Amino acid sequence: MGRKVHPIGFRLGITRTWDARWYAEGDKYVDQIHEDIAIRELIRNEAARAGVSRIEIERFPGKVNVIVHTSKPGVLIGRKGANVKHTRHLLEELVGEKVDLNIEEIENPDLDAYLVADNVARQIESRISFSRAMSRTIQRSMRQGAKGIRIEAAGRLGGAEMARTIHMREGPVPRQTLRADIDYALQEAATAYGNIGIKVWIYKGEVLPAVDEEEDVDHDGVYVSR
Repeated sequence: MGRKVHPIGFRLGITRTWDARWYAEGDKYVDQIHEDIAIRELIRNEAARAGVSRIEIERFPGKVNVIVHTSKPGVLIGRKGANVKHTRHLLEELVGEKVDLNIEEIENPDLDAYLVADNVARQIESRISFSRAMSRTIQRSMRQGAKGIRIEAAGRLGGAEMARTIHMREGPVPRQTLRADIDYALQEAATAYGNIGIKVWIYKGEVLPAVDEEEDVDHDGVYVSR
């Protein structure tokens, strides 16, 4: 199995569901794919400081349901809901249908791969040493309950003439285990020497199948139906 299997796409339908949940055929499918991209870009541009991680999109006849996962819901909502109303209005103009905009708070940003990668990228852009930013972020995530974390930085690190790839890891990160709950994200830090890519894997434990209530385990550890 290759090293470049996407950790999230690899586990779709096993430990995680799709971020876009709808069905279409032909040209309509292509149009809605581009519409999804435009929706996500609009929300991220309007809420650049709101710590937006995931954006889920569900489509129903005559209506689009958008679920935004953010670490700062107050910034996204705004005073008396002004920001969220403005964003919903822009989305309805873009889509041409009614839009339901739901906001869900991320309770622990240090366990969200996108927010962790974005944090490391912003620190590197602020001229903080990449090794210091990575190690400090790893320690904070492990304190918050992560089973394991791996951070990889690639590019002209520290202004070096030749690009290189450096990674740091603490705890197990089983990237080829299907039942492993792995959160993954990629971000870029724009520096004077070029862009530096930041990849983050956060291992949160295993997702085990639920055991039927009518089943029990005998003394040999074998499931027995009753």
